[in-house]
Amino acid sequence: MMLTLHHAPDFSSTIVRLALEELELPHTLAIVDLGGGALAAPEYRQVNPVGLIPALETDDGPIFETAAILLWLVDRTGRLGPGPKDPDRGAFLSWLFFTSNALHQAALAMFYPHRPAGEANTDATRAAAHDQITARLGLIEAMIGAQSPRWMSPDHPGVLGYYIGILVRWLILLPPEPYGLDLDDFPQLKAV
Repeated sequence: MMLTLHHAPDFSSTIVRLALEELELPHTLAIVDLGGGALAAPEYRQVNPVGLIPALETDDGPIFETAAILLWLVDRTGRLGPGPKDPDRGAFLSWLFFTSNALHQAALAMFYPHRPAGEANTDATRAAAHDQITARLGLIEAMIGAQSPRWMSPDHPGVLGYYIGILVRWLILLPPEPYGLDLDDFPQLKAV
């Protein structure tokens, strides 16, 4: 299987890169020049029609969207998450898509507040995003504590652990006040 990951360091493609490396799957990196208009190029739009990263070229064709790529890797390899017949699959899928649709989107609103609300509303957008992130990480913290899922544990973080880990990495780099994140408030998640 030949894989090419369209990648920009410390963007969402890093989540996929970690999974590929953990799985020891041979792959090449196609570094995307974000400032040079590469995402709008017709050649790239054939790989990812929405013009974002990550995108993974596979023998079966290209895949885009972080959660879709991670799920494809789990299904192809049988590792880093429960497979289709595993009784934990439903819970895993729920949390994977929660991370993609709720936590990741709140993190994006924190870093790019002008996108959802315009330039005049960036402070309010960031404040709302911070509250959402804190609440959503609290839900993940509670899930880890209550379920102790084998697909997201300190010993086996899996694709969901990588996904959440990169999002948290971005968030802890923010200035502590007013929008910083203290990972000590989430000990279960910190352990993962």
